[in-house]
Amino acid sequence: MKAKYLLLLLLLGGCSTAPQQPCICSNPLPPVTTAPVNPNNDKESVNQLLAYIAQVAKDRWGEDDFVEAGKHRYVKYLDGYTTRAHIDFEAGKIYVSTISQYQPEHKLQKAIVQTLLMPADPANAELFSDKEAIIKGKPFLLGQVVDHEGKPIEWEWRANRYADYLMANKLQSKSIKRGNAYYVEITMVKDHLEQREYQYAGLIRDAAQRYGLSEDLIYSIIKTESSFNPYAVSHAGAYGLMQVIPKTAGADVFNLVKKKPGIPTKEYLFDPASNIDTGAAYFYILKNRYLKDVKHPTSMHFSMISAYNGGTGGVLSTFDSDRKRAMVKLNNLSPNQVYDALTTKHPKGEARRYLQKVLYFQKDFSEGKL
Repeated sequence: MKAKYLLLLLLLGGCSTAPQQPCICSNPLPPVTTAPVNPNNDKESVNQLLAYIAQVAKDRWGEDDFVEAGKHRYVKYLDGYTTRAHIDFEAGKIYVSTISQYQPEHKLQKAIVQTLLMPADPANAELFSDKEAIIKGKPFLLGQVVDHEGKPIEWEWRANRYADYLMANKLQSKSIKRGNAYYVEITMVKDHLEQREYQYAGLIRDAAQRYGLSEDLIYSIIKTESSFNPYAVSHAGAYGLMQVIPKTAGADVFNLVKKKPGIPTKEYLFDPASNIDTGAAYFYILKNRYLKDVKHPTSMHFSMISAYNGGTGGVLSTFDSDRKRAMVKLNNLSPNQVYDALTTKHPKGEARRYLQKVLYFQKDFSEGKL
């Protein structure tokens, strides 16, 4: 057995790790129950799921060491919420850790493999439970992580070998609320963001052509909303790459574009193809319905981006409390003046920053094509 494996077992004094035997600790963990959800309210149900996960995970890990899934962050709990994979897509870091007191080395090694081979389709990821993901197809992280030999990790045998290497050479520990946490840190390749972009290039191209949009716009929206994280979720009830909210943008797309009743499910919006199609279709609605009276194409562009984040009402209220007067005032301004108003006078600070950020990213994507 590797030296660090032995160190790990020695650090776990007080709990038996004999095979086939449950660990009897002085501070046992409470059992995991099923999270209550309201199937008729998508925003409420996702908040209930996130709140439930937070409640159980905080009990395991403590307030200071709890990590929650978000728009730019993938978090997956396993083993009764005692083992965790955390991917920070903005920082390009992966952390796999465990606080399990029973066979922690085995659980950590298994979680590393699960993370390296995590499915590209969020439908197989079991995001809102501690169940293992269904490993099938090409791994989502393929090309975004390489092993200790600089090789991409596509197959289970290579993932297992890299996990063994990490356990033997990169294992770390820290004290937390319930004792010790054991973890490894993996640095993603420098162009990990571009690697994710490539995965969706075809879907973005098709959606741009379908709805008469520039590819740069869709790329910049996805980067802003999720850093190309298809597992992205927020407390606002938004899902996936373009962070679509089912009851607002999703409902509009279903009713006005798809000509079908109801709203998209979270499963539908976690599917990258459906998500990109829905987000792009909502821009089509903004351009051809809600903001169709904006005359200058550049002012239209600024208004659509702002409305994607803060709603059409937010855009118009920037100029006047009366919608008709607001449109007249908007059209009497130059595009630069419209931009200045939306980035300094919009009633929501987030929307002001959002337009700036999307346009910054869009410039990068546009220049990258030259």
